[in-house]
Amino acid sequence: MALTQKEESLIKDLQDQEKLCIDKYNYYAEAAKDQELKNLFNRLKTNEQDHFNALSQILNNETSSINYERLNASQYSPKATYDTTCNEADKEHDKFLCTDCIATEKYVSSAYNNDLFQFASTNVREALNHIQTDEQNHAEMIYKYKSTNGMS
Repeated sequence: MALTQKEESLIKDLQDQEKLCIDKYNYYAEAAKDQELKNLFNRLKTNEQDHFNALSQILNNETSSINYERLNASQYSPKATYDTTCNEADKEHDKFLCTDCIATEKYVSSAYNNDLFQFASTNVREALNHIQTDEQNHAEMIYKYKSTNGMS
């Protein structure tokens, strides 16, 4: 089933959001002080790239072949890096990165929630719902990192 002009426009807008997430996680992985956080950001960047690729497949009417890693926040258990003897400036720096990423994930999840109801195809709606759930899991994983490291 071919996309309507409106559906195609919505997918391209969602791709713009995914590209921003990819760029942000790439930049923040370089900027983070803690290796655990760098690893998390790199993992999320890879998942955002999977989302971007899935959206490309939707644009190419290839919804039956969409396949990417599902991140499960309930299985993420970050190790605590920051404690009472840590560098407070580094901790505050990483806390800012986390807080900004959570805000971004909330926005992107909301965009998916609003847009997925605009699609006639069940396969496309299911794919977008899957991505939306991933975005929520990203925010939860970052929140777990913040909580574990006393940043909440």
